[in-house]
Amino acid sequence: MSDDKRQALADLIETCAAMPGSGPILRSLLRAGREAPDPSPAIAWLSQANPSAYDLDTREKAADFLSDMEASEAAKSWLAGEGDEERLAMVRLLVRQGRMKEAAPLYRALVDENPAMRDGDLDAALMARGAAPSGGGAEVFSLSGERLGGRAEAGGDKDERDAIMVESVRKQITFEDVGGLADIKKQISRKIILPFQKPAMFKRFRKQAGGGVLLYGPPGCGKTMLARATAGECGARFVNVEIPEILDMYIGESEKRLAAVFEEARADRPTVLFFDELEALAARRKFSHNSNSSALVSTFLNEMDGYSADNAGLLILAATNTPWAIDPAFRRHGRFDRVLFVPPPDKVARLEILRSLLAERPQEKLDLEAVVAKTSGFSGADLTNVVETACDIAIEESLDSDEISPISKAHLAEALKEVKSSTGEWLSSARNYARYANEGGLYEDVLAFLDKNMR
Repeated sequence: MSDDKRQALADLIETCAAMPGSGPILRSLLRAGREAPDPSPAIAWLSQANPSAYDLDTREKAADFLSDMEASEAAKSWLAGEGDEERLAMVRLLVRQGRMKEAAPLYRALVDENPAMRDGDLDAALMARGAAPSGGGAEVFSLSGERLGGRAEAGGDKDERDAIMVESVRKQITFEDVGGLADIKKQISRKIILPFQKPAMFKRFRKQAGGGVLLYGPPGCGKTMLARATAGECGARFVNVEIPEILDMYIGESEKRLAAVFEEARADRPTVLFFDELEALAARRKFSHNSNSSALVSTFLNEMDGYSADNAGLLILAATNTPWAIDPAFRRHGRFDRVLFVPPPDKVARLEILRSLLAERPQEKLDLEAVVAKTSGFSGADLTNVVETACDIAIEESLDSDEISPISKAHLAEALKEVKSSTGEWLSSARNYARYANEGGLYEDVLAFLDKNMR
């Protein structure tokens, strides 16, 4: 078996040399290199190859491989370049290597030149702290040098500083980047985006931009992407709140962290706060395993109500796969009183998603309508899995024949045998809640979807 893997690796290296610029072939080489008993031939070839022949995503994967193989300088050579995306990829690589002192100034310079390149995960990883003097705590600074937290006494405001570090700001997208969901986009535009775009008109009617919106539906159907696109349409900052960083085992710590997140968001409006898996913070008591959940729920409700501060210009978006687990108090007026069902994509949306996923990949003339007909109930993530599986099959054939085998009808058919819809269990549970626990008609949209699509 070892000899077979060595030969397979050698064959892939030869193929990569003969087909420079082929991302799928190079990614196959990287997989084989990780599995080979001796990856040194792959490392040697990558160290002398021409990275500029490949797209940035493939180059970043090659850099990750070389970094994992402790070929750090060779890894950096794969991401050399002056483009903003290349510079950001280099920062990510340095962070993964633990080379924070090199990464921080590169990232700071990039964000100063182009704020759109700011990345929440890098913000969290590179957030700088000054050295703590004896008897005191540390000061917290943003990457731009702004002081975010005061010097704390020992055991004092560590939770508030950590809450600030929860912030995750991502590159903006808009509805054009989200496939399908036309009805949901229309509702969001009318109820949420227009108050941001035309504040004077809404102010005449004593309406202000902001408030709370809850998105629910099966996993993989685009709730998070829709939230980010909503922020982009509003021209607002998007902050993805990392709930695991909010929760703390010590009494009172979670509440302080959550309050600090809201305080920071109010300081830079307009802002969209996004809470994914809301049930972790806002669960009914019978669904919660946290004995201190009541205090956390109360804090969340108070912050949403804006008793201590004005929430104008602050939009609170949340997503959940289990809306029936959310405390009903969160759906009262002024809180998450706008609840939107994000269903699996319909036929039109599935066709749009498939076209987008297959774009710029080698392919025969495909009857995507036939694929759409066989994927009722598939989520966007399921469709991605179908295309990636078909692509893997095409790559295997390409390796066997030593020439590019475009994605074909047969490849998609084979992929559909392997990939099944992941939404069935969720829809079954939702049907039961919609029939027997439909408080105030909350799940009418679910029933309408099931009646139309799942007979």
